[in-house]
Amino acid sequence: MLKLQKREGCGGIMKAYLILDDGTVFTGTSIGSSREVISEIVFNTSMTGYLEVMTDPSYAGQAVVMTYPLIGNYGVCYEDTESIKPWVDGFIVRELSRIPSNFRCEDTIQHFLEKNNIPGISGIDTRTLTKILREKGTMNGLITTKEYKDLTPVLEKIHEYKVEGVVNKVSCKEKSVYSEGKYDVALMDFGAKENIARRLSDRGCKVTIYPAWTKAEEILAAGHDGIMLSNGPGDPKECIEIIKEVKKLYDSDIPIFAICLGHQLMALAAGADTYKLKYGHRGGNHPVKDIMTGKVYISSQNHGYVVDTDNLDPKVAQPAFINVNDKTNEGLSYVGKNIFTVQFHPEACPGPQDSDYLFDRFIKMMEVKA
Repeated sequence: MLKLQKREGCGGIMKAYLILDDGTVFTGTSIGSSREVISEIVFNTSMTGYLEVMTDPSYAGQAVVMTYPLIGNYGVCYEDTESIKPWVDGFIVRELSRIPSNFRCEDTIQHFLEKNNIPGISGIDTRTLTKILREKGTMNGLITTKEYKDLTPVLEKIHEYKVEGVVNKVSCKEKSVYSEGKYDVALMDFGAKENIARRLSDRGCKVTIYPAWTKAEEILAAGHDGIMLSNGPGDPKECIEIIKEVKKLYDSDIPIFAICLGHQLMALAAGADTYKLKYGHRGGNHPVKDIMTGKVYISSQNHGYVVDTDNLDPKVAQPAFINVNDKTNEGLSYVGKNIFTVQFHPEACPGPQDSDYLFDRFIKMMEVKA
């Protein structure tokens, strides 16, 4: 029997436990659903935007730890959702505000989690948990209301868990038109946040949203002015068939703008490589530097994988942005192509609109092409 490394949390109606892959156990209070779930445990450093986090499809297959100590004080405003439903497997906080105060508030996090059958835990030491994930790297964990005396069989199940098939899970199931406008844009939905379509629509774009598995031939035959590759969850190398279709889009002469997973998929399609970060970048305060201008922007990020620029063919693509903190790649400009991609989220509002200009760059690319 493995040693139980228990960290006591606050009392409450029902106890809940977070069991990590390394055998560490945190004890807190159950919030939301009481169902048991095994997931990849990641942390987000944002002070606000917890509803956007929970409804971001890029978190499919993951349970999120919010590092800010008080979550839920302004409640839930459904206008701020990024998808039709929340995608997180679980939600982990230090303290949950049960009496929100905001003129836009429509619901509480507790009720939101309950009605969406999402388990959560509050009252644990999220600072210690985050330090464990930073020091040992992202790991799997179990959220449960059951107290296990013997952790051996539980840890075996936790260790076996893998985030797989999540792009197909979160993508739309059929093509749809989001808005009408002057510029005709195809948005490939690998787990797209709604704000991407909003940003394009605000700039006069007709946005047609395609499922992740759509063939390149269908998109190219539609005569779009530009193509947007969205964010999404999981390991980009798992998307073998999607990468083949992205390569066909790469070979065309249509302007392409890609974000996050789309950025990684384009890199793989062009012959580059990706690798997994130790604990990823997730939050609303990540500084990125535009290599050409030297300007630094505050960005919103949510990814566990990055493009490997050490083996990047300079005749194919050039680094365009770099992460100020760890020097990893944050964007590429493709040589001889109307293609640029970024790892961060310009559609989000961390700066609050530091990198929103990238959508304007995409519009100009379509204007020149026209």
